Amino acid sequence: MSQSFDIAVIGATGTVGETLVQILEERDFPMGNLHLLASSESAGSSVMFRGKNVRVREVDEFDFSKVQLAFFAAGPAVTLSFAPRATAAGCALIDLSGALPAEQAPQIVPEANAQVLSGLGTPFQVSSPSASAIALAVALAPLRDCLDVQRISVTASLAVSALGRVAVTELARQTAELLNVRPLEPTFFDRQMAFNLLAQVGTPDEQGHTLLEKRLVRELRQVLDQPLLKISVTCIQAPVFFGDSFSVTVQSAHAIDLTKVNAALQTAPGVELVEAGDYPTPVGDAVGQDVVYIGRVRGGIDDPAELNMWLTSDNVRKGAALNAVQVAELLIKDLP
Repeated sequence: MSQSFDIAVIGATGTVGETLVQILEERDFPMGNLHLLASSESAGSSVMFRGKNVRVREVDEFDFSKVQLAFFAAGPAVTLSFAPRATAAGCALIDLSGALPAEQAPQIVPEANAQVLSGLGTPFQVSSPSASAIALAVALAPLRDCLDVQRISVTASLAVSALGRVAVTELARQTAELLNVRPLEPTFFDRQMAFNLLAQVGTPDEQGHTLLEKRLVRELRQVLDQPLLKISVTCIQAPVFFGDSFSVTVQSAHAIDLTKVNAALQTAPGVELVEAGDYPTPVGDAVGQDVVYIGRVRGGIDDPAELNMWLTSDNVRKGAALNAVQVAELLIKDLP
């Protein structure tokens, strides 16, 4: 493609923002000028891009008419503050925070619902879902033709990096303290995270569900275009730096044909099916990779209409940055 595009990345100094910039370079995105933006606390630092240090500037002072596309890789508050300014300037945007309503910015996973992009007006407003929704959508989308899905049950074991660099630092510090037989004093987490599992990620509501669990259900229904799909989900915090893992049970209306299921997964984009008898792990397989690994594909013990799977993927790379860049690669075909 001979045309190039001027791009802004908001949240450029975060774990997702830095990975996003890295992937734009790796995939040789048709870039003109790259503007890296962050809060006043992070402005002044620099990020390497194509062999040069690009200075990070304050988002508050940025003129969005300078770019054609902006990635919002900061928190929901930042998106809500600056997305209207970007749109008013005629700038298309891809939001990774989950702040925008689906009617305004539909959730897109290219392997599952890329066709939604063809019906959008300009300037484009698109959301890249949570890492959990992306991994599950990539795994479930190829099964739509061979399963009549009635219900999905998910236990998500989530890496601490989804909570930012401070959570990664906290897990590392706790690990070092315990290994050196020093007293443990949790700071970011409310209790010991190292060598432990926490039964929830975030604060539950009156019904006991966390914001992340409700977001996952909402986004997965939209991406799969099944608004009435029954989904139960439990998100737990695992003592892992990078890489989410999922135990998934799918209830179908009819008996499962495992041969067809495996064939569908074998050829699905964005999927790496691990052979029977083996299984993938986040550290050994998923981290740094661009696919969702699937293993332990099996039927129910006593229910022929039940399918069980184990998934793992890099939550920062595949589950955030790469999905957003893949969406951008589709969008630029229609950008002026």
